[in-house]
Amino acid sequence: MFGKRGTGSDEFRPAPPPPAREAAPAPAPEPAPAPKLEQPVQPEPARPPAAEQPVAAQAAPRPAGTFGNQPAAGQPSTAAAPRPAAPQSAPKPPPAKAPPPKSGPSPRRSEDYYDIKTLIFSALIDAIDLSQLAKMDGESARDEIRDIVNEIIALKNVVMSISEQEALLDDICNDVLGYGPLEPLLARDDIADIMVNGPETVYIEVNGKIEQTSVRFRDASQLLNICQRIVGQVGRRVDESSPICDARLPDGSRVNVIAPPLAIDGAALTIRKFKKDKLTLDQLVKFGSISPEGATILEVIGRVRCNTIISGGTGSGKTTLLNCLTRYIDSDERIITCEDSAELQLQQPHVVRLETRPPNLEGEGEITMRDLVKNCLRMRPERIIVGEVRGPEVFDLLQAMNTGHDGSMGTIHSNSPRECLNRIEAMIAMGGFTLPQKTVREIICGSVDVIVQAARLRDGSRRITHITEVLGTEGDVIITQDLFVYDMDGEDANGRIIGKHRSTGIARPAFWDRARYFGEESRLAQALDAAEVDQYAAGA
Repeated sequence: MFGKRGTGSDEFRPAPPPPAREAAPAPAPEPAPAPKLEQPVQPEPARPPAAEQPVAAQAAPRPAGTFGNQPAAGQPSTAAAPRPAAPQSAPKPPPAKAPPPKSGPSPRRSEDYYDIKTLIFSALIDAIDLSQLAKMDGESARDEIRDIVNEIIALKNVVMSISEQEALLDDICNDVLGYGPLEPLLARDDIADIMVNGPETVYIEVNGKIEQTSVRFRDASQLLNICQRIVGQVGRRVDESSPICDARLPDGSRVNVIAPPLAIDGAALTIRKFKKDKLTLDQLVKFGSISPEGATILEVIGRVRCNTIISGGTGSGKTTLLNCLTRYIDSDERIITCEDSAELQLQQPHVVRLETRPPNLEGEGEITMRDLVKNCLRMRPERIIVGEVRGPEVFDLLQAMNTGHDGSMGTIHSNSPRECLNRIEAMIAMGGFTLPQKTVREIICGSVDVIVQAARLRDGSRRITHITEVLGTEGDVIITQDLFVYDMDGEDANGRIIGKHRSTGIARPAFWDRARYFGEESRLAQALDAAEVDQYAAGA
């Protein structure tokens, strides 16, 4: 009746199976109808070899009790003649709707997979005690969920291969205990950014290049629930009444969420990930972001308490560079950091971390960056570090730099050192200060010592393109001088930018006296001399 897949009782089978049937399995899978389940005992005849199992599995659903290439209980493990199953191996009831096979070229999961996942997830929520689960550690809770899900799969008679079942178990554990489909991306250390443009579209940045992934969310509500879970960990909320939120992950990764109705195609989630291993200036040298001599000068700048502004565009590595510079701060200095979402990873023991707060539902209780910087001045800081200066708080930071808090640092979005100075002026004007332009520029010159410019090039690489000193004013113009610059020479066959860092020939920077005060003038002189030698050698 069913061709070579005999399904009748024993009286319809030949006693010895023909040898030819055992030697040559079916050359091609036949469209197999659902197996008869009214028989109490259903042994299977010979199967195709293991290599053909995925094809057969895609042609017809597997009988209940079989996963992947494993034989069902009571069946022979090789392609031998069929024999009656043991009486204790009774078949299971008819299987529920099985997920369709995954298509070869696309790893994106099908709609039926999400239907089955929703079915099992709903049964799991009814079966577990969430209050008891919350008391377990992560590994124990994951094991408990896996055991319950395996039982639900058996009770619901969902037929799937071992790999499909493992993928389903991981997805459900991530949904309950973590961040759902984002967990595999967050576990990768080579990803710099995760960009979710609604439930169907997820992009990542790897090695400076943006690429699309096959990750998707079940629906818009699952994406919004995960966004709320992330921001809720830091005491914030995101919903229709407050659709924009900045937050952070436990590892310090920066998170931005914008929810409907502002985001038309579903919630937009952006995560700026940080590597588990903290980058150092030595590693930046290996990556080609700065030359060894330039790295030594940056070490001296951090050590001798120069007031430093790190300038750069989005994704240029400003926060990473700021973390690198803070490694050279003495361990006995009191450091206070002010950020919108705490992401700096300082290694010194005496650090106070402050974070802004958005308004509540009544529109009250907001704490701005300017409030934090003002309060820092009353906390006896030795250095004030502002994660990102983007408004009138820049005036308070300049005041702090100019009134005894040497070595303070901050980051600003701008494309060059000269534009950085212009942006500082513009942000001071945003605060409503009616100061003459000349006075503002004198305050800037008296406060900022060094501007370090970072850039992300078109090939995705990141480079420190300028180390620039702020010298003073000449008339109404701020005078600067470059110590190091990055020159682009072209690109190679693979499209990678070719260039080199070079010294501008300044043998005695303006902070030379400060370096001598801290005993760093010899290192500074050696780095400047070595840069000159390398430049002449390259020219020769």
